[in-house]
Amino acid sequence: MKKIFITGGAGYCGSLLVPTLLSKGHKITVYDKFFFGNFLPKHDNLNIIEGDIRDYKKIETICKNHEVFISLACISNDASFELDENLSTSINMNAFEPMVLAAKNAGVQRFIYASSSSVYGVSKEKNVTEDHPLVPLTLYNKYKGLCEPILERYCDDTFTGVTFRPATVCGYSPRLRLDLSVNILTNHAVKNNLIKVFGGDQLRPNLHIKDYCSAVEVLIEAPTEVINKNKYNVGYQNKSIYEIALIVKKVVEKEYPEKKIEIMRTESDDKRSYHINSEKIKKELNFRPKLTIENAVEDLCKAFKENLIDNSFENDLYHNVKRLKNLKIS
Repeated sequence: MKKIFITGGAGYCGSLLVPTLLSKGHKITVYDKFFFGNFLPKHDNLNIIEGDIRDYKKIETICKNHEVFISLACISNDASFELDENLSTSINMNAFEPMVLAAKNAGVQRFIYASSSSVYGVSKEKNVTEDHPLVPLTLYNKYKGLCEPILERYCDDTFTGVTFRPATVCGYSPRLRLDLSVNILTNHAVKNNLIKVFGGDQLRPNLHIKDYCSAVEVLIEAPTEVINKNKYNVGYQNKSIYEIALIVKKVVEKEYPEKKIEIMRTESDDKRSYHINSEKIKKELNFRPKLTIENAVEDLCKAFKENLIDNSFENDLYHNVKRLKNLKIS
């Protein structure tokens, strides 16, 4: 059992990660602004604090007596450039170093940073490893990449830092996002019988959200001497957007036999395309994802059937940028 402090623990990944860690007996403190609501379970081992990651003094006070710090909070996804640039800069970049220092000063032993595989931007390499140059195309992946060496600077024998670069996450969670590639296409297929593919040749690595949670569990327990100052790609199926659309069509038509899903391709100015290699985390930490894009689409279909997803296009809770615009966050 460990005491774990998680920023952004009420978000898309956090809302599934937290109950997963609670089920393993860990004590969890979630620190979040709850822009997207609170879908976390009530639990004796869960402490929920509303707070801003820019308030590093508050973080330093609250994260004392925690062994592990998991940094998930950020203005998330590449479309965040549509928001005020100052907002993304203040949260995704300027807040990071004071937060790392606050955790170290508070006596935290291990800091796990959720970066992103989008830091690679565009690459024609067939297998992009952790040593590949970072070619940021948006503020989101630029700042994700710039924060990684900041964490490393503070690592020493008493403070372990590790970065993981997850692929595009997919599948159902209590705080659902429908602005991620697999989830977007599934939403359109189920609700509109039509999948709009913008471009289609861009390569995307994918990761089931349950495998994301499993990867974090591995990093919590991994040997310090292996992970300190290290970086890990975490992905599974590298597919083009069009290939993902074909998978979504197949699964949705299986789950809803009455449906016939059409795929429509149009041009796109989204140039992001990369094919990540996740062999390092398999070799060093014996971690390999187990769940597929098909599994993610099946989980989403099940949630639609059980009426767990309400007004999937209109409800801004499912769409990060739309929600933050409506809240006028600053």
